[in-house]
Order: sequence, then C-alpha cells, then structure tokens
Amino acid sequence: MNLIFDVHLDLSLNALEWNRDLTLPVSRIREVESGMTDMKGRALNTVALPDMRRGGIGLCVATQIGGCMKPRASVACWESPAQAWGMTQGQLAYYRALCELGEMVQITNLAELESHLALWADPVAATAAHAPIGFILSLEGADSIVTVDYLERAYASGLRAMGPSHYGVGRYAMGHDQVGGLRPGGAELIRKMDELGIILDVTHLSDDSFFEALDIYTGPVWASHSNCRSLVNDPRQFSDEQIRLLIERDAVLGAVFDAWMMIPGWTRGTSTPESTGVKIAHIADHIDHICQLAGNTNHVGIGSDLDGGFGKEQSPGDLDTIADLQSIEGILKGRGYSDADVSAIFHGNFLRVVRRAWS
Repeated sequence: MNLIFDVHLDLSLNALEWNRDLTLPVSRIREVESGMTDMKGRALNTVALPDMRRGGIGLCVATQIGGCMKPRASVACWESPAQAWGMTQGQLAYYRALCELGEMVQITNLAELESHLALWADPVAATAAHAPIGFILSLEGADSIVTVDYLERAYASGLRAMGPSHYGVGRYAMGHDQVGGLRPGGAELIRKMDELGIILDVTHLSDDSFFEALDIYTGPVWASHSNCRSLVNDPRQFSDEQIRLLIERDAVLGAVFDAWMMIPGWTRGTSTPESTGVKIAHIADHIDHICQLAGNTNHVGIGSDLDGGFGKEQSPGDLDTIADLQSIEGILKGRGYSDADVSAIFHGNFLRVVRRAWS
C-alpha cells in the first residue's frame, strides 16, 4: 500500500458544523445519521479517521474554514470577521483535542514531517498500530483573518498554507465565481504570507486574483484541490494557461473528487453517479492532462475534498469511502504510469513543495 498525502480535507467542518465523530468508522457515522435530512450528504459520508488509516492516508492537509463572503455561503460563513475568527479557533481546538487523544498529530516543521513519514513508511504496519494521522493546517479563505496582523497569530498556532478566497466576494480576494482582482488589503495579506513562509493555495481564486497573487507572492505555491478547465469548462477549474504558469512555479495541483468537477455535463442537485457513470477512473483524465502539459508527473497530487459539503451522492460511483483512493494506483498503472510516478502523485510531489517551503 502506497502512502497517500491528501492535501485537502475539511475535517473540522465535518466535526463541528455537521456533528460527526470522525474517530468512528464511516459505516458507524452513516448509522448515526440514518433518517437525517437537514443537509445533503447525510448518511452518505465518506471520510473518517479509521477509513483514512485503512486507505493509507497517513498525512493530510486539514482545513480551518470560516468566511464572511457575500453573498453568504450556506456553511462556514459568518456576518463578521470576529465571528469567523472565533469559528476557526474552535476548529483549531478540535484538532488539538484529536492530538491529545493520539488520533492525529500536527506537523509544523521539517523535523516533525520526517519523523512522521518514518512512522508511516509502512502504511499497513502504521494502520495496524493505530498510528496518528499527521496533518498540516491550512485556512480555506482568508476572511477570518481580522486584520493582517492576525496572520502572525495563526502562524504561531501552526498555520502553514492558506487560500485567500473561497466562494463569492471575499474580504481579501474574489472567489472563483466572481470577476475581479485582489480586494483592499489583499496584496498586503499575500506579502505577509510570503514573509512568514505560508504556502499560497491558489484554489478558489478568481482568474484576475490568481494572476495578481502570483505576481506578488514569491514563495512555494500549490492548488490544493483543482481540476482542469479544458476537461470541465467552469471557472472553478484551472485553464491550461494557469496550469502552465503553476508548472513554471514548480507548483502542484491536487486532483479533486467532487463529481461535477470530474466530468462535463453534471448538474448539481439533479445528476447522480448512476445517471452519469462517473467513476474514480475519470480523475485519471485530469491527472494525465496536467502531466501532458508538464511533460512529466511532477505537478499533480491528491486533494480529494471528499466530504467537503457533499457525500456519495456527488462522488464517483465506485467510491464508498476515502480508503478507495488507493484504487487510483491500478488505474494509473493501467495507463502506463510507473511505480515512481504513482508515488510522486500519491505523496512525493506535494512533499517536495512542503520541504521547499520549510527548508
């Protein structure tokens, strides 16, 4: 079993907004949620810590998320920056509680990273030993950074990556569903990220904000959960021009498993995995497209976004839990990818960005 480094999981959102005990297996959470109708994806969840271990996902980027975007989003969105900051601090407290329980361990520097990778060198043995899952802390959308000075507090708490925007009109940058560049304070925020060494996550940025941010930021970049616009034509995806620029910056893009981003023609709220035939194998099309643009396998990884506001109703039809990400190995090898290629995509490429950021 190959170690998977999944660079986008909204674990604290699931725990605190949707009241899921992620120390339980996915199957047990589904039993608890049976009959609930308060949100889509109830009893259709795919992510929990036992299933992550079973799938060799021993390392992840775990998010904080609390916005005040306009128009207001349906989850993780508040009326003021102070409220949003409070939400992210509750999420941080949740992660710290999991660490105290031995379920997870926060990774903030190279020594901690290498020690954790040694622990998970054999994912089967690590799973059998109930080894803690490592996480690097990221902030999805910067609205909760009350003032730019708050970024230093966040860094001191272990924040190591951040995306300046999410959906809608953000405080510092425009979301992908908007038109326009960085907002007042956005350039200052990105310069402060650069100063502190916080990785810039360009996912969810509008096209104008994307290019402006990259003009300002000089450090390591990634796109934690983004697919290809040439395959699924939507502003949420990246154009070939953007992907080529990311390749030039030695960035890595995380393949995302939200079904509407995997195949063209998906209508949210109407389409289903059964009606469209979407399968895990479709993600290989996006992986392969990035590899063809790059001429190598160095710029794509896994950023599943599973249970990021959706469940099995909006996931590949042959994915039951996050453990099924391991099946990507056979799919890629069937397309001619080598063992070394698979290891790079599963963990090596994103680890390269982290090591460069922390060196």
